[in-house]
Amino acid sequence: MNDHDPSDTSDPAEFGPEPRPRRGARVGSGRVTLSDVAKRVGVSAMTVSRVINQPDTVSPEVREKVRAAVDELGYVPDLLAGGLASSKTKLVAAIVPTLAHMMFASTVQFAADRLAAEGYQVLLGLSGYPETVREEELVRAVLARRPDALYLTGTFHSAATRRQLRAARIPVVETWDLSRKPIDMAVGFSHRAVGEAVGRHLLAARYPAYASVSAGDERALMRADAFVETVVRAGGPTPIRRVTPAPTNVQMGRETLAELADGGFRGAIFCSSDALALGIVTEARERGLRVPEDVAVIGFGDFDYAAHTSPRLSSVMVDRRRVADTAADMLLARLAGREVAEKVVDVGFEIVERETG
Repeated sequence: MNDHDPSDTSDPAEFGPEPRPRRGARVGSGRVTLSDVAKRVGVSAMTVSRVINQPDTVSPEVREKVRAAVDELGYVPDLLAGGLASSKTKLVAAIVPTLAHMMFASTVQFAADRLAAEGYQVLLGLSGYPETVREEELVRAVLARRPDALYLTGTFHSAATRRQLRAARIPVVETWDLSRKPIDMAVGFSHRAVGEAVGRHLLAARYPAYASVSAGDERALMRADAFVETVVRAGGPTPIRRVTPAPTNVQMGRETLAELADGGFRGAIFCSSDALALGIVTEARERGLRVPEDVAVIGFGDFDYAAHTSPRLSSVMVDRRRVADTAADMLLARLAGREVAEKVVDVGFEIVERETG
């Protein structure tokens, strides 16, 4: 089941009431147990254990009922049951879609460094794209190893993932996005606000045409949607839209501009990553097109190389260290039994205008 909670997409102005405070440490009576599943179905705990570990020894009817209860309650088998003298593992699980992009790789590194300073180790999982499919499996796997807290990327999660996380009753921070109803805590920015800001920025130069080149993941598509809507609402020409697989790379940017330029495109392009933007600039120069006079481009991420390309790349900058440190500090506060005053933190963003747009 990979349906999205409709409350995931967000704008900070639309936030509703904050969720009920949750305790930082695991409490034995709070975690959904094997006995809870057994009571729900009306069978013994041993039967539930056999369904999980030796399903062929249990009738299909009982297996179906037990699995339905497991899914409904969000129960995750505890692989470490009875193996720990302490109730804490000093382990924080972090799930990111990819390490191919600097924004995720550097942010999780910053967070890991901050957590390590307080004696916590990070268990890293890669969800890939689309995130919700593999994320559900990863969350189940990491919760079985009893992490003390969980660091997630984005606010798009399947209903089953949300049930598992709430049943675990551990601190959870969602990053790189904002939500009206976070699972627990969130630190990020509004992707719609990014798209709107880039749209207004490029509209000011009155280009003859506009285009959006975006990865196919939810956050990138939110930025692209807002960009297109902003241009159209202002009376500009309807932007051309192109969607590429995620994660993106320079070659995808080159191929996309080649296709657009062959059709006569001259104008401004908003890219969902600096890698795409660099590809577009590279292809434009290869074709003898002037940047930004013939083709202007703004990327996203403000990667380290953006200020050193020729021409220097304009981009949207998000403070990756602030995202990481804020997320880590939220988790550490809850793990120490302290309340977090601000459960949703908007770190904002900045359009860094250089030479491409």
